[in-house]
Amino acid sequence: MGQPLVEIRNITKIFPGVTALEDISFTINAGEIHALIGENGAGKSTMIKILSGLYKPEPGGEIVFDGEPFREYSTLESLHRGIVVIYQDFSLFSNLSVMENIALGPYVSAGKQMVDWKAMEEIARKALDKLQLQIDLHVPVGSLSVAKQQIVAIARALANNARLLVLDEPTSALSKGEVIKLFDIMRSLKKDGISLLFISHKLDELFAISDRFTVLRDGKCMGTFDEEELDDDRLISLMVGRKIVYKIFDKNKRDDVILEVKHLSKAGQFKDINFTLSRGEILGITGLVGAGRTEVAQAVFGLNPFDSGEVLLEGKPVRVQKPSEAVKLGIAYVPENRLQEGLVLGKSVKDNLVITVLNSISNRLGLVDAGKKSKLTAEWMEKLNIKPLMPDLLTSKLSGGNQQRVVLSKWLATNPKILIVDEPTNGIDVGAKTEIHQILRTLAESGIAVIVISSELPEILAIADRVLIMRRGRITAEKFCEGLNQEDILSKAI
Repeated sequence: MGQPLVEIRNITKIFPGVTALEDISFTINAGEIHALIGENGAGKSTMIKILSGLYKPEPGGEIVFDGEPFREYSTLESLHRGIVVIYQDFSLFSNLSVMENIALGPYVSAGKQMVDWKAMEEIARKALDKLQLQIDLHVPVGSLSVAKQQIVAIARALANNARLLVLDEPTSALSKGEVIKLFDIMRSLKKDGISLLFISHKLDELFAISDRFTVLRDGKCMGTFDEEELDDDRLISLMVGRKIVYKIFDKNKRDDVILEVKHLSKAGQFKDINFTLSRGEILGITGLVGAGRTEVAQAVFGLNPFDSGEVLLEGKPVRVQKPSEAVKLGIAYVPENRLQEGLVLGKSVKDNLVITVLNSISNRLGLVDAGKKSKLTAEWMEKLNIKPLMPDLLTSKLSGGNQQRVVLSKWLATNPKILIVDEPTNGIDVGAKTEIHQILRTLAESGIAVIVISSELPEILAIADRVLIMRRGRITAEKFCEGLNQEDILSKAI
């Protein structure tokens, strides 16, 4: 293992009323893959923002990079040192080409006044060559798959001479095969002497790729450990202070059908989809990424019009053309990507919670009744235990688990008959997962029909009553979850 590249010494960060980090110290060695882990709200995001220069630590703490302390905490200094953060949304310009996204930063940094397209192409091609990958430099980034966009973001970091690459939940939207390719790239970068700080909630992936682990809990550092010092149980115990296991909920067999989907098809996405959903039931839908699970759910909700087939709600045929029609019929949909599709991060918890029911809390002039708004917000924050209990706090400041509770609350406020939840615990720590599961089971017990789309088989087996297994746009099996195991599901999904 190399010498320390980054030394984080006694870092504390205090926000009004909250100590986000308290006396954090650890090192990241040159040419290592270092995992930074902890529950949502443990302080990982704050630590990343200090490393990237967005936040300044309290006096007494410092970051030493390659033997030299930071002179100031700014994004420019971090970039000049070679610290590059790749967030979950990649921060790419979707309307610009691959070449422009990769080369624009170093080109502008060099002080060029006129665009030399040939020079920019050379910068971009060199960066991709380091990754031993070929991508058309002239296509818009927005036309690429998520996995290829991630490669572009990594190539951009290399073009900016990255020495420490911070990957924040990089596998959350990737298939198994794409994860394997990403890990190959990470190992190649490590071999070239680049350090990687890897943030993930997926323990199997952490153990597959990481050399060392630094564990945060409630803003404190629980220590740094070599990979061989840890197993799942010890790591979880360090993260949450208790043993966490998936609770297997009692299974129900319901026959009060509320939704019927018959022969639903859409060219290139799914074909001949048939299933029923009963009141008070949790129906799981699983399969590999790209199997068509989300597309089917969006078709039922009116986000993705289908070509043929029919949907019956309470025995009557319905053709939902847009989400507003679905909401009126009592169907709610919680999307997989809560940050981009589920929340307005720049708005308060209160504003996000009431956005789906503005008509019901507005007067005849169309003005929102502040009293009704506050009452509704307080009610749902208490029901779903959203923390901190600060309605005016920006939603972007919440942990992932609490952000998911806000998304659930805003849809539950519509009083739905059917709730569709896509990847309900994606990017959420192991402790918060069990709480989300309990919320979903409680909703089902109250009579709401729930569809849960999930790639995590233990999650499906824990909370679902029945499961639909999809492969290449078709349902390959429908099974009751009682007595089912992961191997049974995988054999039908692969």
